[in-house]
Amino acid sequence: MNRATHRVVITGLGAVTPLGLNVAETWAGFVQGRSGCGLITLFDPANIETKVACEVKGFDAAAHLGAKEARRLDRFAQLAMVAAREALNDAALHITEANTYRVAVLTGSALGGVGALTAEHAVMLGKGARRVSPFAIPMLLSDAAAGQISIAFGIRGINLNIVSACASAANAIGEGMHLIRSGRADAVLAGGSEAPINPFTLTAFHNMGALSTDVDPARASRPFDATRNGFVAGEGAAFVVLESLEHAQARGARIYAELIGYGASSDAGHITAPDVSGAAFAMRAALEDAGVAPESVDYINAHGTSTPINDRNETEAIKRVFGDHAYRVPISSTKSMTGHLLGATGALELIACVLVMQHGVIPPTINYVTPDPECDLDYVPNHARRAEVNIALSNAFGFFGHNACLVVRRWVGQ
Repeated sequence: MNRATHRVVITGLGAVTPLGLNVAETWAGFVQGRSGCGLITLFDPANIETKVACEVKGFDAAAHLGAKEARRLDRFAQLAMVAAREALNDAALHITEANTYRVAVLTGSALGGVGALTAEHAVMLGKGARRVSPFAIPMLLSDAAAGQISIAFGIRGINLNIVSACASAANAIGEGMHLIRSGRADAVLAGGSEAPINPFTLTAFHNMGALSTDVDPARASRPFDATRNGFVAGEGAAFVVLESLEHAQARGARIYAELIGYGASSDAGHITAPDVSGAAFAMRAALEDAGVAPESVDYINAHGTSTPINDRNETEAIKRVFGDHAYRVPISSTKSMTGHLLGATGALELIACVLVMQHGVIPPTINYVTPDPECDLDYVPNHARRAEVNIALSNAFGFFGHNACLVVRRWVGQ
C-alpha cells in the first residue's frame, strides 16, 4: 500500500513521434489506428537489410531550436528539447528563481547520441582526427538531453539520465514520482528520447534477430499476431510534468491524472529474452504500490514489441498477475503504430494511458490478423474502442531484464 507523504499528479504532456509533432497529432493517429511506419528516408538504406522504420516526419530542428543550436545537438536531444518544451508549456509551469531548485529533470535514453557517435567516427576515418567536431562528446553522451533541457529552461534541481534499455523512460518517470513523494522536488519533468534510425544501429539490431524482416511498412509491426517476426525501430521523444498534488493545486494547474504506482525489477537472466516472472513481479509491485487490486485495472498498455518471445511472455505474465481478469481487461500495443521508441517508449505509452482516460477511447493494436494460441487475450484488434477507463497500467521491459511498470488513475478532483 502506498504510504507516500505527497500524492503525485500529471499536469503536462509533450511528444514528438512517428504519428505527429505534438501530443494532439499523436493521439489522433492512435485513435485512427494509423501506422507511422514507412520506408527509410533519413539515409539511403540500399546497403543494409532493414528498409522500414517509424521516422518522425517533417521535423525541422532548426525551426524549433535555431540553426546554430540544432547543429550542436544529436537528433535524440533535438526531439527531447521540443517534447520537453511542449510538456512545460502544457503544464503552464514557469521556472523562476524561487522554484528553480525545486524542479527536477529525469530523462531516459537507451542509446543517447549514437547518430553523432557513428557520424563523427566516420569523419575521423575518412577525413582525419582534426576534423572531428569539438561538440562530438556533448552530442553523444546519453545525458545530453537532460543537460540541454536544464540549460534551456533554467531548471537547477536534480538532473539525471536513466539508462535501462527500453524501460528507461518508465524508470525515469517512476523515480521522478519518488522524488516528489519524498519531498525532494515539487515538480519533475520526466520522460525519454531516442533517435536510433541510422545504418549502424539498425544493422546491429537486425544481426541479433530483433527487427522485423518485412519490407512492407503497412504490416511490419504486428504485436501479438501469430506471424510477427520482430520489432520496427522508431524514434521520438515524450515527456510528462509531474507535481505534488499540493504544488499543482496551489498554482491552479490543470490535472490530467494521478500517478499512483510504480514497480520495477530485474530478470537477472538472459540479456535479451524477457522473463515471465520478472515482468509479473514488476506489475504486481506497481499495483501494490498503487494500492489497487488487479481486477480494478481497466486498461493495459502492453510493452507489446512484436517480437515472438516478448509478446508471448508478456501475455503469460499478465495472466499470472490478473488471473481470470486477464481475459476481460482490454490490452493494446501502440507500438503497432509507432514502432519501438526504445528508451522513450515508456513515457509515450504512459501518455497514451492518460489520454485514454481523458477521452474514453482505447487505441487499437493494428495489423492483428492471425491469432496466436499463446497470445489469447483481448488486444483491441485493429479498431479503437470506446470505454470508460479509471485505472490503467503501462508496461515497459528492456534488454538485460529491466522491467518498469506504472499505474495511473483518472483525475476526478478528489
